[in-house]
Amino acid sequence: MPPRRLRKAALLAVAAVLALLAPGVPAAARTEAGIPPLTDDRGRVLTVRGWNLADKEHRGDEALADITERSLRDMAGRGFDLARLAVFWDDLEPRPGQYSERYLRKIERVLDWAHKYRVRVVIDAHQDVYGPAFGTHRGIPAWATRTDGLPYRPHPDDWFAEYFEPAVQAAFEHLYQDEDLRRAQARMWQVLAGRLADHPAVFGYDLINEPMGRMREGESIPDAARRIEATRITPMYDRLADAIRRVDRRHWLFVEPTPAAGEGIPTGLGRVHDPKVVYAPHFYNAAMEAGRDYDPAAGWLRAYEAAVVHYPRAMRVPVVVGEWGPMNSSLPNMGRFYEDALTSMSRYASGWASWQWCYGGGYCALDARGRYQPNKARTAEPYAPAVAGAVREASYDARTAVYRLRYAPAGPGTTELTLPPTSRGWRLTTEGPARADTTAVGPGERGSVRVVAVPGRGRGEVRVTAVPGRG
Repeated sequence: MPPRRLRKAALLAVAAVLALLAPGVPAAARTEAGIPPLTDDRGRVLTVRGWNLADKEHRGDEALADITERSLRDMAGRGFDLARLAVFWDDLEPRPGQYSERYLRKIERVLDWAHKYRVRVVIDAHQDVYGPAFGTHRGIPAWATRTDGLPYRPHPDDWFAEYFEPAVQAAFEHLYQDEDLRRAQARMWQVLAGRLADHPAVFGYDLINEPMGRMREGESIPDAARRIEATRITPMYDRLADAIRRVDRRHWLFVEPTPAAGEGIPTGLGRVHDPKVVYAPHFYNAAMEAGRDYDPAAGWLRAYEAAVVHYPRAMRVPVVVGEWGPMNSSLPNMGRFYEDALTSMSRYASGWASWQWCYGGGYCALDARGRYQPNKARTAEPYAPAVAGAVREASYDARTAVYRLRYAPAGPGTTELTLPPTSRGWRLTTEGPARADTTAVGPGERGSVRVVAVPGRGRGEVRVTAVPGRG
């Protein structure tokens, strides 16, 4: 999604429908039941939290210019360990079959910075309104765009409406249906994954950002979304998964529904036949994206949570929210929004990547001087990136700033905690058959704490508590 612009005004119609439905949606309780956690190759339970990195303004020789070592250093220094990196097919393959070595090296440079600062990276094949055949958008190359001669009209004040232009809808249909375009998309992913598979910073691949498709006459957005997800997007994911697995069998594959899922529409995606799939919906509200404040009574967040859990429960796949966060975080109810959103996601998701890590206005996490935008510091909470055992409780009380982790250890593995820098620092206590490598984190420091099993201390649960204050 582009920074500094309004988006999804076209989905306000969906929001209106859901406003009628929301009172009948029960509040979700313990929605994590039936949703497996994200894990690493040692079987540890993972929690990933971070931000999107995207440079849509530069291309060609200047591609990725806005993403610097500072971006990764600052993100990690404030307690985040995940970056969802937007890459563009039109930069990777500007002409059919000609892949840009310079662009691949630029991606690898970002990955090198990420590895230096211990940030996991999801490579996101990003598109907005298909690609550069349509105005200033990025994504799928112009040479892979087929419009059947249908019209396209820009919407400068409502770019998301451009997805519903006949030429754009035809382009998506050809991408899904034309055998040569299918092969080209699969080859692109094989080149990308084959090049990056052994890089230690790579965590996974997001197969396509916010996929869309062609609506039928008289079809509602929710009905169209479910049909497109079931009959077009799911088969595409199977094709791309098969292509990637020929060169990389290790990393996670992130699959997205259409953006309609952000309005509490249960997805129509089918099973993607791969053992390492992550469901990666986005989490935006059309009214808020159109500039309105968060309304806790509107029922949107409750409807979203109740809907989003169906797919990962049915398919037994973990969840990582790929994008979320309002453009204007300074409105009166935004503090409440961050509190509600973080609490909600903690019930069903193994993590999230907010939009977006940059320095300026709009969606940027930080202002031009490197200070958090209003309320965005709320995203920097204590959490456990890796737990060597079964998690019984992982909670943070923003009012008291107390973090608690309770787990049943499994084997000799190391549990990791991240404590964001604060003016007071942190004090830690550990109970049970384990020991932390520190009991205090100084003011202004990021805490990276390791908890290891101690032989001879018996069995039972491990409890780790972090509270504000000097040790």
